[in-house]
Amino acid sequence: MSEFSDAIRKQFQAGDEVRDAGLTTPDDIFRIDNIPYGPDPRMQLLDIYRPKGAGKTPLPVIVSFHGGAWVYGDKDLYQYYCMSLAQRGFTVINYSYRLAPESQFPAPLEDTNLVFTWLIDHAQKIGADTRRIFAVGDSAGANGLALYAELLTNPTYAAHFSFKVPQGLKIRALALNCGVYKNSFGDQPDDSQKLLLKEYLPEGGSPQELDLLDVTAHLTRDFPPTYLMTCTGDPLLNQAPLLAQALMKESIPFTFRFYGDPHHKELGHVFHLRIKTPEANGCNDDECEFFRRF
Repeated sequence: MSEFSDAIRKQFQAGDEVRDAGLTTPDDIFRIDNIPYGPDPRMQLLDIYRPKGAGKTPLPVIVSFHGGAWVYGDKDLYQYYCMSLAQRGFTVINYSYRLAPESQFPAPLEDTNLVFTWLIDHAQKIGADTRRIFAVGDSAGANGLALYAELLTNPTYAAHFSFKVPQGLKIRALALNCGVYKNSFGDQPDDSQKLLLKEYLPEGGSPQELDLLDVTAHLTRDFPPTYLMTCTGDPLLNQAPLLAQALMKESIPFTFRFYGDPHHKELGHVFHLRIKTPEANGCNDDECEFFRRF
């Protein structure tokens, strides 16, 4: 591991511990933890959350692709956010995936494909309605989720990858939160995005690799309807309009929301994960209502 990745992990971990301090599993949530979905016994694990009151009724599904700058994160850091989504009437799948620099692109997409394959194979056992599959992703996870949706809907893009997506899999709608959608190297030698992409990409960021990570370059009209959001204080604020423009160009239905205003404190990057706050709960309500439309 590089010093840069190690520093990112320590910095993000400290913030996430403060964010989730004091949170516990809600009384109305049933959970199953640490289900293997692949051969890696540490990283390829998933959790399932459902509202207890649902019994065995098949519910619409939300799959969560966590963020973390491609080098950080796991399902445990997203458990409370994902359980809050389950409380809104969904079966939620929360999974860890292999991280850079130990595992490089396209490892997160390969793992996501394994998760969706597992979902299709086990839907009846976990009370999941595969006619109503949705997904959420934030930051680098929004990038990965959008790319996976392009694998499902753009055969030309899918041809760049050796793995095959499950036959008949359809994601009905996405929520992409504070994401990165078009990568480019900054002009400064210490540009953090440049360093992260060098960790994540096997060739360190060749033109071909950057093209494969460019969500705006591979959209088709079959891409799922999308809830696209950013907010005050998001360092990736300029990324959402790039994707919005690309979605419009392809006539893909989407809702674009900017949260916050100049008269209140900045919400900050991935504020929707801070489920102790009314702002996060308002955003998550909005996204689940968007899903219910589909």
